[in-house]
Amino acid sequence: MPTRKAQNISEAKLARLLQYNKNLKEQLDIPRITVSEASSSLIDYCNETKDPLLPSIWGAIDKKEDPFTPTNSGGCCNIM
Repeated sequence: MPTRKAQNISEAKLARLLQYNKNLKEQLDIPRITVSEASSSLIDYCNETKDPLLPSIWGAIDKKEDPFTPTNSGGCCNIM
């Protein structure tokens, strides 16, 4: 007859294996796309989205549209 400690260890191993199996099944259900499709999508995004850090490709960007331009608060100090 197995001891209670051995039975607890076996139950813990079974629980761990069941959890691992559940995780693997969840990963199997994740939708996947091919590398060529992902690459094509990334290339399309890069070609269609202006990047203010690449003026050599997209040309100079107006300071109002550039999110990296420092804002002028009109003064040197803020008092709160």
